[in-house]
Amino acid sequence: MKDLSKSAEAVQASTTLAIDSLYKQMKADGIDVIGFGAGEPDFNTPENVKEAGIQAIRDNFTKYTPAAGMMPLREAVCRRLKEDCDLDYKPSQVVVASGAKHNVYIALRTLVNPGDEVILPAPYWVSYLELIKMVGGVPVIVETTEADGFKIKPEKLAAAITPKTKCIIFNNPSNPTGMVYTKADLEPLAKLCVENEVYIIADEIYYGLLYDGLEFTSFAALGEDVKEITILINGVSKSYAMTGWRVGYAVANEKIAKIMSNFLSHSTGAPSSISQRAAVEALVGPQEAVGSMRQSFEERRDYLVNRMNQIEGVSCIKPEGAFYVMMNMEKLVGKTLHGMEIHGSDDFASAFLKYGLVATVPCSGFGAPNYVRWSYATSMEHIKEGLDRLEKFLKEG
Repeated sequence: MKDLSKSAEAVQASTTLAIDSLYKQMKADGIDVIGFGAGEPDFNTPENVKEAGIQAIRDNFTKYTPAAGMMPLREAVCRRLKEDCDLDYKPSQVVVASGAKHNVYIALRTLVNPGDEVILPAPYWVSYLELIKMVGGVPVIVETTEADGFKIKPEKLAAAITPKTKCIIFNNPSNPTGMVYTKADLEPLAKLCVENEVYIIADEIYYGLLYDGLEFTSFAALGEDVKEITILINGVSKSYAMTGWRVGYAVANEKIAKIMSNFLSHSTGAPSSISQRAAVEALVGPQEAVGSMRQSFEERRDYLVNRMNQIEGVSCIKPEGAFYVMMNMEKLVGKTLHGMEIHGSDDFASAFLKYGLVATVPCSGFGAPNYVRWSYATSMEHIKEGLDRLEKFLKEG
């Protein structure tokens, strides 16, 4: 047989999905495991949103829609961005796709030529690295530190920019760190991007989940010159507990939006018409469910962080958004736990799942080999039990 695509064979499986898959298999086998792996809310989709989807079926709204999404949804996106971020966009600048991840891929397809460099602050969401490679881009990893709140500093960004730099990916709030870039953090970074003509892919899918009264600043809200070179990525999956509905959207200048739309028209087309109807209701309907979920996430975060920092051998900083905690386990590197030598997060996560019966995500795939990610998109009961098991696992190891 002839060789398969070299670029396709080079794509690595997602570590988040791999851990979650193993956890689910153990659970199916009757093993008492607790999962903190996959990044999706444990809440149900709000009732009004579900009803909108059901009504779409009853109305026989089951045909194709325009490739970039149906007009009412694109209008709803514009309305939500205006209300939440004070951003003015036209429906023609909105591109709806099958989830925010799909939009990131299409954005990279639109911007990146083979050999172009894409700056990626680490820790990063595991898919970003593979998506860059999939379009022929060259990832330029810029390390951030826990001491700096896992935020890229202007001097580090400036040092990473070269004549080959095409764009940078920002995830704010961040997966996996949960940290949030404030307006003051973003302004010098935006200035550098404008001065060097570096496009910005701003993945803001978690912007509805900020804590401690923090206010969100969208990258595109920093000025018209910044807005012109920014592709905003968002969707309904996280804030509205709609991960399985598969509706994300990108917003950009007219030219970029048109190219992204053209790409969609020859690949997947728009998401399900039923899901789009439900997404309209999510964006323009009552928003109380978002606030209720956010409050629950904040309570869980507070407990998880406080308790984790009381356990010897591990620590974490307090995230400001999303629903993840990065647990620092570098003190355990070189030690042996339950007969397994710990060289990094992969070993720790494997041992913890096997002997502690808790699934976490090793952050080696996120560019942070001495950390594991805990998702607190699960019940407080599970969080308490998971931390009990962590404490027992470390003491008995």
